[in-house]
Amino acid sequence: MDNLLEKIEQAEESALALLPGYKISITNKQGRYIVDMRTRLLIRRAITAALRHEYIPEDRFAPEVSVMLVSDRRIHMLNIETRGIDRATDVLSFPLLQDGIPTADDIDPETGRIPLGDIVISLDRAHAQAIEYGHSFERELAFLCVHSVLHLLGYDHEGRR
Repeated sequence: MDNLLEKIEQAEESALALLPGYKISITNKQGRYIVDMRTRLLIRRAITAALRHEYIPEDRFAPEVSVMLVSDRRIHMLNIETRGIDRATDVLSFPLLQDGIPTADDIDPETGRIPLGDIVISLDRAHAQAIEYGHSFERELAFLCVHSVLHLLGYDHEGRR
């Protein structure tokens, strides 16, 4: 069954890679929660909405974002390795642009895209926070995606670039 799901995910990613505009790659590296097409579409919609809101044109820059869905254990390890913080967190952002503002100079000549960065989301934490805050998992996941995109674009927690 895992092999079939993996093949479906690969086929979906291959088909989406052919489309112009934003490229949002999603990798599921946890096994506790099912990550179905609906969840993947929610992630893509949230990221796309955040990029459009920030006036990142999909036709001019063709931005690329990768998303990895992980467990609390895995994000805890990443948090130690990258930030020196010994605890799990809900989301980590790894921006690739200097100031978060894409320009034509940032275009990867091999792909024709601008890689904005990587997003890592703990689905364990997203589920727990949805319960804690009294809203749906889908709302929490969308919030974490938008929050992380803003970090990729250079915003800090005070809203400054």
